Amino acid sequence: MVKQGQEAGKIARLRSQLLAWYARRGRDLPWRRNSDPYAVWVSEIMLQQTRVAAVMDRYQAFLARFPTLVSLALAREEDVLAVWSGLGYYRRARMLQKAARFLADHRQGNVPRTCEGLRKLPGIGVYTAAAIASIAFGKAVAAVDGNVERVLCRLRGWAAGNRAGGAALKHKIEDLAAQLVDPAQPGKFNQALMELGAIVCLPRNPRCPECPLIGDCKTRGEHKTAPRLRMLSREVAQALSVRTGREAGQASREVLLEQRPATLTVMPGLWELPTLLDGTVPEDEVRMTLRHAIMQVNYYVRIRTVFEDDVKAMTRAGGVRRWVPLGEAAGMPLTGLARKVLARAHLLAAPALDAIAPEPEGDEV
Repeated sequence: MVKQGQEAGKIARLRSQLLAWYARRGRDLPWRRNSDPYAVWVSEIMLQQTRVAAVMDRYQAFLARFPTLVSLALAREEDVLAVWSGLGYYRRARMLQKAARFLADHRQGNVPRTCEGLRKLPGIGVYTAAAIASIAFGKAVAAVDGNVERVLCRLRGWAAGNRAGGAALKHKIEDLAAQLVDPAQPGKFNQALMELGAIVCLPRNPRCPECPLIGDCKTRGEHKTAPRLRMLSREVAQALSVRTGREAGQASREVLLEQRPATLTVMPGLWELPTLLDGTVPEDEVRMTLRHAIMQVNYYVRIRTVFEDDVKAMTRAGGVRRWVPLGEAAGMPLTGLARKVLARAHLLAAPALDAIAPEPEGDEV
């Protein structure tokens, strides 16, 4: 009994220290300013493997365009993808809208309040369900993402380098997270633990002196982890073709874009720049070079200016092509790479976010 009482006291102290730190140091992020279930859901989907900096403006723009679950359900998919464009992982947007349509049709637009109900929706897994349930509905469930895993492993001195023992370690982490979550403030506690991993308990060079849990931490520094997979390299060459066209009787600049076929598993229906037949672009004809990461591949991209009369001879036949007024292009569902190129060429009406997270194999850029 004494030992149990001591452990309960330790957990209570840890909760108090973490929540006090979060109140002082937690970042003022737009999705933390309200607990509307729909808004929380949108933020959690956007934040999946995507940097906070990339999400901040997109989140607010998305909610401005689709302020309610029903408005999202009724929107055209291409409009949803256009607002999402630049965040990557476009399947997330498709699944978000699919789930919104289901809830609009079958639950009067109400978001399920439990993890079990949330997990039945497309695109919502264990972590996302727990995050929504705890933040939006106050359910005392632990939300364990990569940041939380790292904090808890270091707190208990658990090495994470043995792949064979991954399942056992995962269970230990989940059990510990469930013990620690504050039943009175589960949403705030989960966010605090994630925040600690995001800004203090970093993967490399953690800021241990700033940590409110350092007194209970058995690692106090980096812990053993599985080696990261090596990044592969690929070279890509694309054509940037711009002409003067006519829009509403007025001269306007247009860019040539190509739509990826709907039958593809990667980025179906999105618009991109045509691919050059010859990837060995002479140095004096390279308009720009850039790097674009997708999962474990770094794409080193060369962009060449191609005049309208040369497009057919110099590019590889692909999907449907269209000359698009630059003012319209900014609102289209572009691939992350296309948006990045057009932004750097100062051809988009609005600036694009460049912080694109690596994409998973079989998903979209």
